[in-house]
Amino acid sequence: MNKKRFERAIFAMGCFWKPEHIFSRIIGVVGTKAGYIGGNEKQFLNPSYEQVCSNKTGYTEAVEITFNSSIISYTELLDIFWKNHDSTSLNKQGVDFGTQYRSEIFYTNEKQKNSAIKSRNNFQKKLNKIITTEIRKAPTFFPAEEYHQKYMEKHGRNVC
Repeated sequence: MNKKRFERAIFAMGCFWKPEHIFSRIIGVVGTKAGYIGGNEKQFLNPSYEQVCSNKTGYTEAVEITFNSSIISYTELLDIFWKNHDSTSLNKQGVDFGTQYRSEIFYTNEKQKNSAIKSRNNFQKKLNKIITTEIRKAPTFFPAEEYHQKYMEKHGRNVC
């Protein structure tokens, strides 16, 4: 019998609408949530979209992914992460720019940390530009406002 093993992955890869949509459609992913992470928690506890967009909080838009690791691995999620944004663009994705749109992997345990570093090193070998993606231990993830959740499902695919 397959025992369910739920884990979390947290990725920042620009505007959170598209990554949330992409990961929500992956077999083995049991939930996704758009939100904010990596900012000044002492000054901005549970930040709002407007605060994050001010580029003064240190937070980035991110997607929190709950997945069944007996169906899909963290390494497979990392492959999806690398293939679905520009990891060589510092604080910018498409027309969106600012630190809230940075590329970052937030690990929840040492195994994820090691997998993320190995994955970044392997992906870097395929590129002729330097990856700017940071990898760090996940601080508190704050879910975004409800109107940001499942945004592309509600408003169409071509909004990001």
